[in-house]
Amino acid sequence: MSFLDFQASTPSHPLAPYGWDDAWADTFAPYAEQGLLPGRVVRVDRGQCDVVTPGGPLRADTAFVVPRDPMRIVCTGDWVAVDPDGDPQFVRALLPRRTAFVRSTSSQRSEGQVLATNIDHIVICVSLAVELDLGRLERFLALAMSSTEGAALLGDGRNTERYAAHPVVLLTKADLVPDAVTLSHLVQDIERVAPGVQVLPVSSSTGEGVDVFGAIASGGTSVLLGISGAGKSTLANTLLGSDVMEVQAARDVDGKGRHTTTTRNLLVLPGGGVLIDTPGLRGVGLWDAGTGVGQVFSEIEDLALRCRFHDCAHQAEPGCEVLGAIEDGSLHERRLESYRKLLRENQRIAAKTDARLRSETLREWKRRGAEGRAAMELKRGGAR
Repeated sequence: MSFLDFQASTPSHPLAPYGWDDAWADTFAPYAEQGLLPGRVVRVDRGQCDVVTPGGPLRADTAFVVPRDPMRIVCTGDWVAVDPDGDPQFVRALLPRRTAFVRSTSSQRSEGQVLATNIDHIVICVSLAVELDLGRLERFLALAMSSTEGAALLGDGRNTERYAAHPVVLLTKADLVPDAVTLSHLVQDIERVAPGVQVLPVSSSTGEGVDVFGAIASGGTSVLLGISGAGKSTLANTLLGSDVMEVQAARDVDGKGRHTTTTRNLLVLPGGGVLIDTPGLRGVGLWDAGTGVGQVFSEIEDLALRCRFHDCAHQAEPGCEVLGAIEDGSLHERRLESYRKLLRENQRIAAKTDARLRSETLREWKRRGAEGRAAMELKRGGAR
């Protein structure tokens, strides 16, 4: 039975457990007419990817869709069009992404690195085995709240819907904080820096909160993010009901673990939904996260609207509502410093990116100009 024999997103569709729906079917229709198969990327490594298709899993080469823009490299979670009969088989097209979690690379080129795509829940795992790092959490949240890729076409192509991934904070290894009052205070500390975000203590050892998180994860695609040793792979195994992901013990001295997960893996959960497990992240550089920074620090931006001067820098200006909130204790100074730091970083990355794009555009113009001059010289030589 071919892909065209299936009707959109019926429950019997072989890709339905992976998130296939009517919108994806509509987007894929032009490729179906070309005889290509839809598939979801479950793993990527060394220029190849594992793709699940209506006919089963296959290994495909990504050479045909290697772009100049690293943001368009095939990534775990992508929906793609693959040739059904090729030898070797190739990914022929990358479908438009609904959402993507992106951080800046550690290179000097100020490029973005896509960690997971087409996600509904960005799950930030924070281990209670170590001291809370609120600054790192604010970085994760800023990126998570900037995860909307853009409008996706639905139906006849005239209606659009914007997709966004919703952040969730999991306080893992909650069994290490047996005192209920202390755990409640930790949850409140996180909620203060994560406005409007669900904060859930979980323990893979005792099962606390796992059923609640399982219900969240069953509603789409979730990606687990956090540093090494945060308990991501253990949590994935708990939801899967088997030891699919390798787990290593965290160091007693600092609660950190080694990279037990070395690639990003997409897994179908028995209770419904899809989970993407990721390697531990050492660095979380901002990338086009201005919107997210504003949302994470919404209380500061609300206060700034009431400052006497519209361009108030919140340093020593008279009538500054932000400084007033620090003086009366309703806003912590650490929070303001973190806000300033992330704003500066995001602006610096944006400036570098603009400069790089201008440089690449200039090089392209020069290359085309040189090709044009060479063609004219060749033409003149032939006319002699």
